[in-house]
Amino acid sequence: MSKITVGVLALQGGFHEHLNTLAKLKVADGSSPSCVTIVPQAVKTPEDLSLCDALIIPGGESTTIALLARLSGLLDLLKQYEKPIWGTCAGAILLSRQVVGTKKGGQEVLAKMDVKVGRNGWGSQVESFEADLTVKGMKDESRPFKGVFIRAPVILSLLPTTPGQPPLEIVARLPNEITPSDESAPFSAVDALGLCAPSTPSYLPTPPNEREPSAQAEDLRHLVALRQGNHLLTTFHPELTRDDRFHELFVREFVLPSLPEARE
Repeated sequence: MSKITVGVLALQGGFHEHLNTLAKLKVADGSSPSCVTIVPQAVKTPEDLSLCDALIIPGGESTTIALLARLSGLLDLLKQYEKPIWGTCAGAILLSRQVVGTKKGGQEVLAKMDVKVGRNGWGSQVESFEADLTVKGMKDESRPFKGVFIRAPVILSLLPTTPGQPPLEIVARLPNEITPSDESAPFSAVDALGLCAPSTPSYLPTPPNEREPSAQAEDLRHLVALRQGNHLLTTFHPELTRDDRFHELFVREFVLPSLPEARE
């Protein structure tokens, strides 16, 4: 497992930042003392996609990204893509099964994750903000990760699990004291009220003799990173910081375990 290729959909949005982060990323190979060589790949064509072991869909304008993916012959291939995908901000919208607040004409999605999201869930650009996040399983977990939220989508509902698919897992939440403004946010806490229980991501061991807490009603807009199988969704922009730990987590816990040699 000396080399892996991680693609970044490079049609619109912040793909350069992801490519730059991947180019400098160091991820330990669990089977040896050395690090995995990561080859960043800008994905603009079906041929580019075929080279990749995983894909990142960056932030940007989700409707435009979907349209350009359709025009470039990538959209249907992405819907069929079974390798790990990580969607950030606009990419999170594209990974979701349902979208609220779309532009006229609707929004094509990949429907990889059983969530309903609302576009621009915090309001306009002036409502952008940063928040410290605790991320289970991240390197140096005790050090918060700075989440950058720019016209970020919000989670409105955790949908019934698609037959044959693994359940959703919560990777990160916003602190309870951070809530969209009632004056500027298009969706209220009532729109996003749902049952949710704290969970241990599948890449971490379940604490012994500890039962998962029962589900309780909460404002799902606080959920900002979710996993379903080998797909990852973040409603914020990890690539806009100098902290590469989310990229390291994606490669270590999503990409490497999905490779054929890891399953042998």
